Amino acid sequence: MRIFTCQSCGQLLYFENVACTRCGAALGFRPDELSLAALEAAGEGAWRPAGEGDDRLYRMCANYCEHAVCNWLVQAHDEDAFCLACRLNRTIPDLGAPGNKALWRKLEIEKRRLVYALLRLGLPVRSKGLDPAGLSFDFLADPDPRFSERGRVLTGHAEGLITLNIAEADPVMRERMRSEMDEPYRTVLGHFRHESGHYYWDRLVGDGRELDGFRALFGDETQDYGQALERHHEQGPPPDWGERFVSAYASGHPWEDWAETWAHYLHIVDTLETAEQFGLRIRPRAGAEAIAAAPDFDPYAQPDFERLIEHWLPLTFALNSLNRSMGQEHVYPFVLSPTVIEKLAFVHRVVRGASGEEASA
Repeated sequence: MRIFTCQSCGQLLYFENVACTRCGAALGFRPDELSLAALEAAGEGAWRPAGEGDDRLYRMCANYCEHAVCNWLVQAHDEDAFCLACRLNRTIPDLGAPGNKALWRKLEIEKRRLVYALLRLGLPVRSKGLDPAGLSFDFLADPDPRFSERGRVLTGHAEGLITLNIAEADPVMRERMRSEMDEPYRTVLGHFRHESGHYYWDRLVGDGRELDGFRALFGDETQDYGQALERHHEQGPPPDWGERFVSAYASGHPWEDWAETWAHYLHIVDTLETAEQFGLRIRPRAGAEAIAAAPDFDPYAQPDFERLIEHWLPLTFALNSLNRSMGQEHVYPFVLSPTVIEKLAFVHRVVRGASGEEASA
């Protein structure tokens, strides 16, 4: 994620800010520019970027104005009331139910981080309402067992529709699920990145362009998906899963292996961008040559995958060490084997190819 600053006063801003904490300027994210802008009122509900000599006019997203769950802008000439990210929503939670709006707001923050990354990578981001091959989201709550026999809402993907149980936005519930499922890592953003991997497998791999390369690394996806996952849940991962998969769950089926690897690729490029924006340099006093790193490039535009990994591994070592000093668990509790790195390089090549850029391993 890039660093954003207020054009009115220079204050550093967070991606989800709606107002500058120093000067109070209204803020809005421009998806056409991938920038967070301080705004000046232009009349009749329109806004323009402050102090830039930019005459383009914008409106607040409807979810910005009505529910305060979004900070993205819509170009003034656009007939859609929702921003590029919010128009992906097919279903939102019942806002009349206590607590649902707060949970939905957390989901929207992380969803916009996903959309930011997809746009930075040059990947297609269109709503199913505009394109049958597009992407949409259902944010659903478990039904009240007193009035419904329907079971829990399961997070997943089907033909471009990503469903997310809004309980995942509750940190207590999410931690309980993480513990019950023996997962080292479980976040809302991780869910979004994983499920988007299933969608982009259909768009970028499943149509046949990259299928042979996929099967050579990830396996034959035509094996029965339901049976494979049932077997995984009953028997667990193979003893050597760490040598071949980025996570235990990835060993369940080639589609899950791809989705987990895709999610980790997004972890890598976005975190490396944040590190680069802050000018982070990893030069430990002990073993400096072994894990030195100083990312000075745009990870989203980097054609050489080796450069990403060269900087990623030292950065995660430092991040994990900092977390442990705060009494927390590892922020990145994963080990990337040579096989997993090869799979990540394949994802990199597919993404670069989809955006019209060449990649190198």
